[in-house]
Amino acid sequence: MIIWLIGISGAGKTTIGRRLEEYLNKAGRKNYLLDGDEVRDLFDRDLGYTDADREANIKRILLGAYLLDKNGIVGIICNIAPLEHLRALARKKIAGYNEIYLKKDLAVSRKNDVKGVYRDNEGKTPIVGIDARFDEPQHPDLVLEVDKLSEEETFQAVLDYMEKKYGKGWEKEVRA
Repeated sequence: MIIWLIGISGAGKTTIGRRLEEYLNKAGRKNYLLDGDEVRDLFDRDLGYTDADREANIKRILLGAYLLDKNGIVGIICNIAPLEHLRALARKKIAGYNEIYLKKDLAVSRKNDVKGVYRDNEGKTPIVGIDARFDEPQHPDLVLEVDKLSEEETFQAVLDYMEKKYGKGWEKEVRA
């Protein structure tokens, strides 16, 4: 299964992703957290932030997610994934795809700016939600308005969704 956490910069994707990773590790479930920044670093940041470059990077992430799913590893994908047609492609190609939209107000993200994305890059590179588009998700499996929830409530909502979809004990390693 793939748990793809989407949303603008500062929505809490990596924070919730790391909590899921820790939770699954404790449960003994094979998993891998794939962060969009990690993919850019792996390829020595050979892609910029044009629409075409963003699309190419997301396709790299999509391939990684596909391979994790095919090999029975829970993929925790932390990526803005701003383009609806690529989210639709992921849904079509990845059997275990779960799209979780961490919906965050742009003004709040800019104000808090935990990673310095807005402060350090505004006016230098297009930022999703400001000068680069973010397509509102058309078919998310779960929408969490993170400005109204604590980190703990957000994390618990993800766990509740996974249990509802896959049943009690979903986080345990499945053995043949």
